[in-house]
Amino acid sequence: MTKLQLITKGLVKDNPTFVLLLGMCPTLATTTSAINGLSMGLATLFVLVLSNMAISALAPVVPDKVHIPVYIVVIATFVTVLQFLMQAFVPGIYATLGLFIPLIVVNCIVLGRAEAFANKNGIVDSALDGLGVGLGFTLSLTVLGAVREILGGLSVFGWKIPGTGDGMLAFVMAPGAFLCLGYLMVLFNKFVAKK
Repeated sequence: MTKLQLITKGLVKDNPTFVLLLGMCPTLATTTSAINGLSMGLATLFVLVLSNMAISALAPVVPDKVHIPVYIVVIATFVTVLQFLMQAFVPGIYATLGLFIPLIVVNCIVLGRAEAFANKNGIVDSALDGLGVGLGFTLSLTVLGAVREILGGLSVFGWKIPGTGDGMLAFVMAPGAFLCLGYLMVLFNKFVAKK
């Protein structure tokens, strides 16, 4: 597999949101707007790339009996670094995403990539895999957040669409998240199947 295929695989074939249905809790909860989706996706991407690299480097020396706890400690370290950086540089976004930043530690996307890929491959390939899956997650959360924001508030990335009234509140709430996610999954999988 080429380096480019490692990245594009996470964007399309193994898209964590639209294909593998992983990370549904932050997907549905944080995508009330495009900026929230983008922020959560980038936070997860940061942790994915760095934890994949660290786990790839540590995997040969970690005994099989304790590899999952070691991976969780590694991931928790990067999430803690991320929390400090977000609190220092983007406190508004950190406050908006709230509990979902610490929950990246147990996000099945991050743990799944550590177990399925990073512990069996080299550091560069693991970083590229994390980058691809992270970009796929970021893209899907941003699109879902944008659709929900447009339908729910008639705005995108916080900018109100001129000449419009009020949106449909349901799309900013949980039922709208499920509905939008379902339709986007169908569209994504139809588009990918044609290729």
